[in-house]
Amino acid sequence: MLAQTINEEFEDFPQKLDFLFENYRYKIAEGGRAGTKSWGFARALLLKGINDPLRILCAREIQKSIKDSVHQLLSDQIEEMDLQTHYTILANEIRSEEGKFSFTGLSGQTTSSLKSYEGYDVCWVEEAQNVVRRSWDILIPTIRKEGSEIWISLNPELDTDETYMRFVANPPQSAKVVHIGWQDNPWFSDVLKEEREELLRSVSKGLRDQDDYDNIWEGKCKVVIDGAIFAKELIKLKAEKRLMSVPYDPMLKVHTIWDLGWNDSMTILFVQKSASEIRIIDYIEDDHRTIDDYILSQEGREDLASRKYRWGKDYLPHDGRNRSVLSDKSAEDILKALGRDVEITPEIGIENGIKAARMLLARTVIDKDKAGALFNRLSRYKRMINKQTMQPGAPLHDENSHGSDGYRYLAVVADQLTNEDREIKNLYAGLR
Repeated sequence: MLAQTINEEFEDFPQKLDFLFENYRYKIAEGGRAGTKSWGFARALLLKGINDPLRILCAREIQKSIKDSVHQLLSDQIEEMDLQTHYTILANEIRSEEGKFSFTGLSGQTTSSLKSYEGYDVCWVEEAQNVVRRSWDILIPTIRKEGSEIWISLNPELDTDETYMRFVANPPQSAKVVHIGWQDNPWFSDVLKEEREELLRSVSKGLRDQDDYDNIWEGKCKVVIDGAIFAKELIKLKAEKRLMSVPYDPMLKVHTIWDLGWNDSMTILFVQKSASEIRIIDYIEDDHRTIDDYILSQEGREDLASRKYRWGKDYLPHDGRNRSVLSDKSAEDILKALGRDVEITPEIGIENGIKAARMLLARTVIDKDKAGALFNRLSRYKRMINKQTMQPGAPLHDENSHGSDGYRYLAVVADQLTNEDREIKNLYAGLR
């Protein structure tokens, strides 16, 4: 067996990674720091590529340049393993005689743009804890060659992350999942040993949380990310089991709350209100799509038309009235032309919106499956830190801010949400 050959050549190759040389559709290694996941995956793929002319795709959620990929890691391992006669290292690719390693980011990809990879033998997804549902839904059907495999390496962060839920908490039948940590690392150095012990000392002194150690070194999930703006509120929400299955109630209207974007993410929250309780039953996050594209039925894309809800109002942020230079139409114009009932959310400022969101979280329930991605965004919503004063400033504008902004807008209009029909409301008004 190839695994035995490798262990003979590299005696200390972690035994927990021997499964990489066995036949599984999905191969998942998860755990904390210094578990040799990336190192082991790289070596295993390089050795397999010597024996077979494999085409291997190395993917991650965001890859702005080749420097963000595992290209350098593979290059270093080729040199360390003395495999230069088998592989040619190019600027954006690594080639063998009949095979190759390619590199790509998944964010922003479409079924069409990934189509060129459908004949690949292996796809290695590194730092997979960051990969969102949309990316998995596009990638998995693409890697379709008979006998093809998807290798997944991750350091878990939140147990609501799509990758964790899909491959660790509820793995497919054709998957092999291995938890690997520093204890399994035959090259665990004195430097790493001191780092681990130093964090333990900080925990014992009350300077760091046990949650930090458990996540960093033991690979356990955190409740929320360090420094999250809504940390206390989200910890309470989860402890009270309000991150749960929240079924659609056909007796209640579904209102949508939008955060508008193009290059950045467009986010749509689907909300029902029962008495004072706010229920987030669904969530869409996508980019590079027009407003009408989210309303009309689109094969392979999430939209409102395919959701058979009893619709209420669509709430847009204050810039929903801004007209496009090209079309001279605003988001409000487009939605109204499609027959939607549109309202503009009052602008109360970011900090006032955050205060309102803190209060609203106390009476919010979130569907774990359909809107778990929103919980993740809220869990990662952080402030910028001034590097000179180390004081927190305004919220970071990043991939987590769009869904969080959408929730802020919800907090502003939450008490306006109603299940009454406009016609009935107007009739009552005329009778008074």
